[in-house]
Amino acid sequence: MDVPCHRRSRVPATLLALCCAWLPLSAIAADRPEDFAAQAALALEGEGPWYRLDVPMTVHLAAAHGDLRDLRIFDADGQAQAYHLGSGREQYRETRQETAVARFPLYAPRNSQDVPEVRIRRGEGGTLVEVAPQGRQEPEAQQLRGWLLDGSAVQDSLQQLVLDWDEQEGEGFQQFSIEASDDLQHWRAWGTGQVARLAFADERILQAEVELPGLKARYLRLLWLEPRQAPNLRSATLISVRGDRQAAPLNWSEPLVAGRTGNGELIWELPMALPVERVRVEPIERGTLAPVRLSGRAEVSQPWRGLVSGVLYHLPEQGVERLNDELTLPGLAVRQLSMRVDPRGGGLSGEPRLRVALPASQVIFLARGKPPYTLAVGNPRLQDQSLPLSTLRPGQATGSTDFAVARVDGSVRFSSAGQPPDGAAAAGGIEAKRLGLWVVLLSGVGLLVMMSLKMLRKPAEEV
Repeated sequence: MDVPCHRRSRVPATLLALCCAWLPLSAIAADRPEDFAAQAALALEGEGPWYRLDVPMTVHLAAAHGDLRDLRIFDADGQAQAYHLGSGREQYRETRQETAVARFPLYAPRNSQDVPEVRIRRGEGGTLVEVAPQGRQEPEAQQLRGWLLDGSAVQDSLQQLVLDWDEQEGEGFQQFSIEASDDLQHWRAWGTGQVARLAFADERILQAEVELPGLKARYLRLLWLEPRQAPNLRSATLISVRGDRQAAPLNWSEPLVAGRTGNGELIWELPMALPVERVRVEPIERGTLAPVRLSGRAEVSQPWRGLVSGVLYHLPEQGVERLNDELTLPGLAVRQLSMRVDPRGGGLSGEPRLRVALPASQVIFLARGKPPYTLAVGNPRLQDQSLPLSTLRPGQATGSTDFAVARVDGSVRFSSAGQPPDGAAAAGGIEAKRLGLWVVLLSGVGLLVMMSLKMLRKPAEEV
């Protein structure tokens, strides 16, 4: 028996009802500035549309999550902006330097396959003064096999070698072995190099650079392989690279007041579990010598976990004030910090306060709405909406700092009692609406299921 058309039409009707029930839920889930406990106005400097913002410590402490997953940026119409959230990283900077080095010819008998034997005389600091063949040889029987380069004045890693040789004798390709030494006795192979000078019609091609492995060495020995006769070098230049590492930037908090336990331990409370990397105790008065042990825990219900032990001091020594008021931590997330002071050193005087340092956070956002823009944090129900930087700005080079600058303009504004501006009632109202919509949705689904079951129970002849 064919099923009437009106029976089959109930399926799309059911789907339509479900979609209609989901629409208001999506609208309620959209982020709004008034749903956040703390807001800060942003000032933009330079041409966008991408802006870089260094998140201040006051914003970090006002967030609902230590990883800033609840951070959002809104335009004047309350529209959320796309953003990338990253943390400060250790920076590495390279400095290139070119150094013209002294060169000494290496001669060997024309038919000899051995490494040229030389007599070497060095001056102060290892600088080569003289390199001469061993024994007496007739000039006609000698062949220029290579060159010894004195790089003792270069202290950094060797990245490249640049050679210049006489044009009359150096046409075509030339291949040579490269060896390195620090004492002129023990040599280690650095591979082979190749240079070339080619001429064709009016075109000239010059390849004078040779890549080196990026290691340090005081001396280099170049022995020509093809051809066996080395050219007369007019100059040799070593290009070295010095790498400087800069520690990742940190954000420091304002001084936190300590509480004391019955056994004399100092306790500091943070607003949430935060990845503390360094602490600073102040003041450390002159004459202080205090061995300390710092412990932490992410929740009050957890046991204390030892983080670091050290000595805080402020002592005069030969007219110089020696001060150590900081301790480096492993970066674990902690909400409470406890310090036990060894009284044998004299302890800490007064009421010590604590500053905590967190890894600096940086936000890059795409300003595509109407200014002014607002930074908002403090909504515990939100999840991370950060985009990868390669998605936010396609084609952007990794590590690039080519962004306009945004900064927090003024102080962070907090709602009453640390809640969103409408207070607990507003938050409760939002949750009540969401709950009501879920009730409506589930009730509708239940009603449709009951109708379907009732129709299936009817005899076929009634259908």
